[in-house]
Amino acid sequence: MKGPDEWDGRELPGSPGERPRIPSPRSAAEDHGPLPDTPPVPVRDPVSDPVGTLPDAGPGSEPPAAPLPVPDTDPAPPHRILKSLLGAWALSACSAEETAAVEAHLTDCASCADEALRLRDAVGLLHPADSLDLDPLLRSRVLEGCLGRRPARIPVPDWASPYDAETAKLDALLHDMGEAEWRAPVRLRWFEGERPVERETTVAGVMGHLMAVDGLVATALGLTDPLGTAAPPGTPDPLIRTETFWRAADGKQNPLAIHAPWRDQSYALMRQVSFAGSKVAELAVPYGDFRLALRDSFLDRAFECWVHAGDIAEAVDYPYVPPAAGHLHQMVDLAARLLPSALADRRRAGLAAPPQRLVEAGAPGRTLHLEVEGNGGGHWYIALDSPAALGTPDRTVAHIALDSAEFCQLAAGHISPEEAAAGQNGEREAIRDVLFATASLSRL
Repeated sequence: MKGPDEWDGRELPGSPGERPRIPSPRSAAEDHGPLPDTPPVPVRDPVSDPVGTLPDAGPGSEPPAAPLPVPDTDPAPPHRILKSLLGAWALSACSAEETAAVEAHLTDCASCADEALRLRDAVGLLHPADSLDLDPLLRSRVLEGCLGRRPARIPVPDWASPYDAETAKLDALLHDMGEAEWRAPVRLRWFEGERPVERETTVAGVMGHLMAVDGLVATALGLTDPLGTAAPPGTPDPLIRTETFWRAADGKQNPLAIHAPWRDQSYALMRQVSFAGSKVAELAVPYGDFRLALRDSFLDRAFECWVHAGDIAEAVDYPYVPPAAGHLHQMVDLAARLLPSALADRRRAGLAAPPQRLVEAGAPGRTLHLEVEGNGGGHWYIALDSPAALGTPDRTVAHIALDSAEFCQLAAGHISPEEAAAGQNGEREAIRDVLFATASLSRL
């Protein structure tokens, strides 16, 4: 029997006399300190990795089993996430997907539904609903602030400022309108004799009308007539010029094409009067059977621009604001100054009562006190017996009180004299004549 160190070459394979290599005992892993943390198993994202990527098991391994099918719809977000979105939902700041998830959750969760109602009520108290459009007076305020620090070298005349402001507002309204809105029907209204008159056109037709009549002012200042060679000969008339423009443009051009020429003409008018200044303030502008001084003509064009911009805004369902108080006062003042002449015209046409007594030019006569309340309002004393007479408070025989907006609607022919809710006192005949004379100031 051999000892443990003797080797005969038979027990284990190998050449004779070779000593077997027996490994020494290995220590346990715990003998060298704590075991390392197990690395985390990667979590599969069903969206970015719908099939799943398994680690390579090495050669000879069995292929992985087919992954389970991923459902087509994601599960609804948990309650805590949807509850955290309620504040953003109340402020209408959620995305379309978040809004749909929150509103679906509100139908099933009473506590969140109550919280959502409270948040919506709180949001309503923060501020009233405001238009997203810029304040139409922002431009005027910015210019006023700038000019207060550095006066303009070539200032805009005060009597042209309302036209500048109203054309800028209308330009802003037209800026984002598409072709369909330019073709929207617009109902134009005015007053003739004893009855209201209507005419239907489009937004493009209204802008053509404004440009054609503004052309009377342009030609008086030596600028190009927008009608060109199509301008009717003889005494210019706003109605004839408008119909001429409509016939020339009917169906032959894109309706949006009128915007740029109208805007360029308004810019040219403002540049011309700014350079000319007070030298042209009394220049006569013909309007067919009557004339206006240029300073009054600019107020007339500003008033018509505002009125027709309101017609356009109504046609396209868009809010529109009245002129600034100072500008509105100038427009109301022009209408009040034109009333004695309008009253005389109606007398010559047999539409108003004859004067009760003759008055010398410049002498005081029977007077109606016109009180216009609200923004742009004031007090005017209208001579009743002669356009050349002087209206005075001590000769007042009648009194009319109207809101400024209502007075302007009456002067624009948008309401009839019978519909004007006027505070009336004094001679009924004088009151009726002045209300109808105010409506007769309107025209196409």
